[in-house]
Amino acid sequence: MSLMENLNHKALTLGIPLSVHLDVTYRCNERCKHCYVDHEDHGEMTTEEIRGLLRQLQMAGVLFLTLSGGEPLLRSDCLEIIEYANSLSFYVKLKTNAVLINKQYAARLRALGVRQVQVSIYSHRSEIHDGITKLPGSLERSLAGIVLLRSEGIHVTLANVLMTGNSQDSDGVHELAGQIGAEYTLDPTITPMLSGDTSVLKLRIPGTELREVFQNKNLVGDVQQFCAPPPPVDEDVLDGYSCSAGHSACYITPYGDVFPCVQFPLPCGNVRVQSFQEIWKSSPQLKEVRSIRARDLSTCSSCSHLGGCTRCPGLAFMEGDMRGPSSADCEKSFVRTGIVSAGMMAKQPALANLVQIAPIGSRA
Repeated sequence: MSLMENLNHKALTLGIPLSVHLDVTYRCNERCKHCYVDHEDHGEMTTEEIRGLLRQLQMAGVLFLTLSGGEPLLRSDCLEIIEYANSLSFYVKLKTNAVLINKQYAARLRALGVRQVQVSIYSHRSEIHDGITKLPGSLERSLAGIVLLRSEGIHVTLANVLMTGNSQDSDGVHELAGQIGAEYTLDPTITPMLSGDTSVLKLRIPGTELREVFQNKNLVGDVQQFCAPPPPVDEDVLDGYSCSAGHSACYITPYGDVFPCVQFPLPCGNVRVQSFQEIWKSSPQLKEVRSIRARDLSTCSSCSHLGGCTRCPGLAFMEGDMRGPSSADCEKSFVRTGIVSAGMMAKQPALANLVQIAPIGSRA
């Protein structure tokens, strides 16, 4: 077991919120067509409220703190917040579009101890990237900011969210990351808005295009291994959890609402009304999330993909049942392995006669 795996295991065992994602604002200088938040300010937490929250998170045992938005750098006190987080010894990760990063800002972030910065880059072509962000010149400005961050020795990851319109550009973004010394991560998931609006789901790329991505060794590594059939389902799998959401991690909105995860908008309390520790330990909603084992999942417990699926309980929740399947993850499992999932068969019983399509690895 690696150090990180051991740390996660202990956090789960002891009920410690090891990681917290805190959005300090929903305001943003971009208007990405797939974004899941409302960019109006409905009364975000003040500097002092956030400082007080950070002290509570430290006392609760939080180690990893992700500061994001919206665009967090739009807050005039963003550096002050980061500085205070650093003084409390959090491992600080910043999610930003890097549009506002200049030489002084990059140096300051380095001095304040920011360990990682994640920047969403949708394409290596400005007409595609800027078309998604709806901010002319955003690709050029983001890349300039990333270069400045790298010059300060800050670890940067390019997050490439795939959707209709940029699904053919993943190789280009991957190559771009290598050129500027950044890591690369790929995500083909489009999330409904936190309000429940599902209109953005029309941007999800179809399975035929996703299949091309999963066949690309530059993006997934060993195609044969990545697309191998799921491992057998045993008692350990059935007794396991879907993910860390609500178990060792959670999300806090700019208004103090606590959710299990940014993709799991189940209201569990508000830090303006209760202490974080009280919410974490006593929230009925979090207790319910923690009570669910894989064997309790209404459809997924009988699925052969159970041990290898990326099922998101938050996406399942937004489809109406946190114990049910996530259609996006069902499709990814099917496209990746060629094996029909139980969730797909529940929606389309005729698929039960389609045992398997040609595995991706066999055609790589």
